[in-house]
Amino acid sequence: MNINEFPSVDKKNDELIKRLGDIADKYNFEVYAVGGYVRDRILGRERKEIDLLVVGDGIQFANLVKKELKSNELIVYRNFGTALVKYDDYKIEFVGSRRESYTKHSRNPLVEPGTFEDDIRRRDFTINTLAFSINQKNFGEIVDLFNGYEDLKNKIIKTPLDPFITFDDDPLRIMRAIRFATQLKFTIEENTLKAIEEMRERLQIVSQERIVDEFFKIMMSDKPSIGLALMYKTKVLEFLYPEIANMAGVEQRKEYHHKDVFWHTLEVVDKVAEKSNNLWLRLAALFHDIAKPLTKAYDEKVGWTFHGHEELGARMVKKLFIKYKFPLYKIDYIEKLIRLHLRPIALVDEQVTDSAVRRLIVAAGEDLEDLITLCRCDITSKNPEKIKTYQQNYDKVVQKIHDVIERDKLRAFQSPVRGEEIMKIFKLPPCKGVGIIKEKIENAILDGEIPNTYEAAIDYINQHFDELNKEVEIYRNNQYLKS
Repeated sequence: MNINEFPSVDKKNDELIKRLGDIADKYNFEVYAVGGYVRDRILGRERKEIDLLVVGDGIQFANLVKKELKSNELIVYRNFGTALVKYDDYKIEFVGSRRESYTKHSRNPLVEPGTFEDDIRRRDFTINTLAFSINQKNFGEIVDLFNGYEDLKNKIIKTPLDPFITFDDDPLRIMRAIRFATQLKFTIEENTLKAIEEMRERLQIVSQERIVDEFFKIMMSDKPSIGLALMYKTKVLEFLYPEIANMAGVEQRKEYHHKDVFWHTLEVVDKVAEKSNNLWLRLAALFHDIAKPLTKAYDEKVGWTFHGHEELGARMVKKLFIKYKFPLYKIDYIEKLIRLHLRPIALVDEQVTDSAVRRLIVAAGEDLEDLITLCRCDITSKNPEKIKTYQQNYDKVVQKIHDVIERDKLRAFQSPVRGEEIMKIFKLPPCKGVGIIKEKIENAILDGEIPNTYEAAIDYINQHFDELNKEVEIYRNNQYLKS
């Protein structure tokens, strides 16, 4: 079997591989393309990372490639005998053939030189054990020691060796198995799946950052629910992220949702994934009902209720992100979407005022579109007529929002009278009192008392001058008493 039997999706990549083969021949190195590069080439997936297995000194060959390609970027990892060369928009990774052994308390292997077979044997899954020669004499000939091609054809994830040993040695492979199954839409072989469940607690020796990296790759796949469901069924989710797993088994009102909170959430995540590649919006979908298990109560008239779950959920997120070692720089965005995700549908009533619409616009700010996307994806009824009705309701809400924005030009809302002018009118120094007056003006606009214009705001100040002055005085007196 030869790699050329499989159509290439990147001619420039093919040219680079042949050039690397010429360099290998020039300096008498035996070199193979291996692992994920070969897997994705057979599957017809584009890949900008080229993995090379060098029989001998991988770092030495990497230095020669750097010189021949005139690359300015070479990164060497001497402890692992690996190197990375960047060339154009490609990353070329080099590893010398090696064998590995592990200690019980670390997933970092003890490395020593080995044969080609030793190196292939140490790899995580059979679909990643495929290799082909890049030397001219046998270019493209595929070496398949563990029936990886058959598993690739049959869409199976399995380990080349005993999965219990594989996951005991490097528990991160548990997450990688689930990630590959999710990204490729493959099935994990039964014994491998059993080993994942039984060895899941070995993940405690893996850094949270590495686990999060794999988890986010699952979340960024076309259908994240595949991985989330596998994590749940193997109890990996319960071990790593118990608050997410705890949503399972929490029943909901049947007229709104046909699944429990967990399986409903997975459906919402998938729907968001169809609409957006925004990781943070997908995470907001994953966490939007996180507080339902804590707020669940039974009402004889309506069934299960979850009053306040949106507010409690928003307040839970930061603590959970810290616990899970998720990045915090988008936490405000996620909290906002969770806190507001029930607000839009409440605006569908014909009696809802422009003021209520304005408040949602201002509260959501630049994330209004993402909020509406999340809300639309939160509809998971099995009844197509109900889904149609809910979506039409959101159409009405969106139209109301557009109408109000058009009328009030609130997309970049702020008080028409600036702080400096307020200080001049009320003879105030820079202080909290200026903010109090600005807030009064903004609320008057939001409540529809006055239009969003400078002239209207000045008239409002003139008409309420004494009242506003009194507010500032009360604030000052309170501050004085506190001091």
